[in-house]
Amino acid sequence: MRLNPFGGSRRTRQADAVVTGAGSGIGQAFAIEIGRRGGRVVCSDIDPDRARATVELVAAAGGKAFDTVCDVSSLAQVTTLAHTAEEWFGKSPDLVVNNAGIGRGGTLIGETPPAEWHQVLDVNLWGVIHGCHVFTPRLREAGYGSIVNVASAAAFGSAPRMAAYNVSKAGVLALSETLAAELSGTDITVTVLCPTGVRTNILEGVTIGDENIQRWSDRLLRWTGRPPASIARTTLDAVDRGQLYVVPQIEAKAIWQSKRLLPDTYTRAAGLLERLVR
Repeated sequence: MRLNPFGGSRRTRQADAVVTGAGSGIGQAFAIEIGRRGGRVVCSDIDPDRARATVELVAAAGGKAFDTVCDVSSLAQVTTLAHTAEEWFGKSPDLVVNNAGIGRGGTLIGETPPAEWHQVLDVNLWGVIHGCHVFTPRLREAGYGSIVNVASAAAFGSAPRMAAYNVSKAGVLALSETLAAELSGTDITVTVLCPTGVRTNILEGVTIGDENIQRWSDRLLRWTGRPPASIARTTLDAVDRGQLYVVPQIEAKAIWQSKRLLPDTYTRAAGLLERLVR
């Protein structure tokens, strides 16, 4: 096994990284921060203009970047992304950030259209599955590296009227834990990010409920949402420590602990709170 040439405590320094969904939000923040740490970044996004814009921001931060288009719901496109990265780096990447995702919500189970379920799971869950499926063998062959999977506090928060999104993120959390177990004892680490509100455009044009729910959601994001740059720095520092879970906000930690210590009480309270707000 070949050891990480940068050392276990410097995994994100001068990394050769692939970031999906790099055209905006958390993905863009990851790309910029990796560039700031002296890395090279393949910025992939379904929107080519946004990917190119991120490349310019990475360069301004002192890094090097290359843009490419990738729809993570397609295994073939993620495989092509890996080949593109290998050609540009001259080797396999040693840091992979499976970030691409979409936000949906506002309807009850039984009312959510099946097409919406498929759309959310195809991007949020299958996109991460594809990333892990394609890049993990390459990291194993290299003998070192790191995978970051972007989940959400929704993975364990299970808020009403967010079923498809909750299920997709719970799947990412379970996938990450399983992969970390399979890679234990190697020099390949897995980190799963589970934030609550982050000031991104993931809910741009998305209705997540009636006017009361929408208003409270917007207010909550303004009051408690952390900027993507802060989340990216916190997560990459955790990668340097080999940390599995990143639950960055106080409210996310409170949900995490409440759900684990008092699961029945938490679930009833979540349902009651949603009805009171509505």
